[in-house]
Amino acid sequence: MPKPYVPNDHWSRRAAEEGYRARSVYKLQELDERFKLLQPGMTVLDLGAAPGSWLQYVSQQIGEAGKAIGFDLQAIHEVAPNVSVHRLDITDAVAMERALDEEEVGFVDLVLSDAAPNTSGVRDVDQWRSVELAQAVLAVAARFLKKDGRCALKVFRGGDFDELVRDIKTRGVWRDVRITKVQASRDRSREVYLVLTKRV
Repeated sequence: MPKPYVPNDHWSRRAAEEGYRARSVYKLQELDERFKLLQPGMTVLDLGAAPGSWLQYVSQQIGEAGKAIGFDLQAIHEVAPNVSVHRLDITDAVAMERALDEEEVGFVDLVLSDAAPNTSGVRDVDQWRSVELAQAVLAVAARFLKKDGRCALKVFRGGDFDELVRDIKTRGVWRDVRITKVQASRDRSREVYLVLTKRV
């Protein structure tokens, strides 16, 4: 008889005990506590949302009056009544626009993304793919965030990271650009989070 799966690190064990779908929920919790991202009644987009742990946390924080919408290439199982999900490619601008038109939410308060590319094992390639994914997230956020809305997204540090940050700061769309690490990231991970506020 096979042994039951036992998570092998503190964050995974805690997630299993508390009913969350992935350890990554504690990354969002830390970001929220540090930057006060989530408030009751907000409309929130989660890009690259599978398996849904961030949506679980968002659902709790925004309450019944809020709405969270998750997008991913993978299926996301039902989360809560105030959460809807779409299975699509977040880099497909036309599909994203169509889905958000269907939701009839207009502009949103917050865009989140813990998305990561499928890794190849080649450090520079994976880092560049992470930057491309970040650029897609930023394009969605620039299009659909309200003025003073916020965006928090993951990106891998590497050769293209500084150029990405310079581009963000010079475009005129964003202000108050923060770069931060979180305790729940794996020890050897190169991931950091950007927390941005939309200027216009």
